[in-house]
Amino acid sequence: MTFPTAAQRGQARPLLVYDGDCAFCTRCVEAIRARIRPAVDFRPWQELDLPGLGLTEQQVGRAVQWIGAESSRASGAAAFVRVLSRAGRQWQLLGTVMRVPPVSWLAAAGYRLIADNRHRMPGGTSACALPPAERR
Repeated sequence: MTFPTAAQRGQARPLLVYDGDCAFCTRCVEAIRARIRPAVDFRPWQELDLPGLGLTEQQVGRAVQWIGAESSRASGAAAFVRVLSRAGRQWQLLGTVMRVPPVSWLAAAGYRLIADNRHRMPGGTSACALPPAERR
């Protein structure tokens, strides 16, 4: 199965899909836009045609999703590394370091720990703890 590229979606830039119902996630995206300023589009999954992008509610409920050129995909910490690769030189360097084990393992574990507990994080809400299907 092939998924639409950025160009096919009518966008010239990669897309990072996040949980717009989660205040913690939304604040993180706002901080990334303001401080890191990557050449990436950010969209909450609630505004998207997930099947059209080849994504499921389970995937977007578990982690951020990267949709890049040539249908490249990544999720969680690996998606964040891709965001860094589209930012300034110092951020690209950090992203490069985060790709290499054991740093990549630590980044994945840290991402999972935060994602699993985002309802406990500053700005998190109880909705963050629910699976996407149960939020409606």
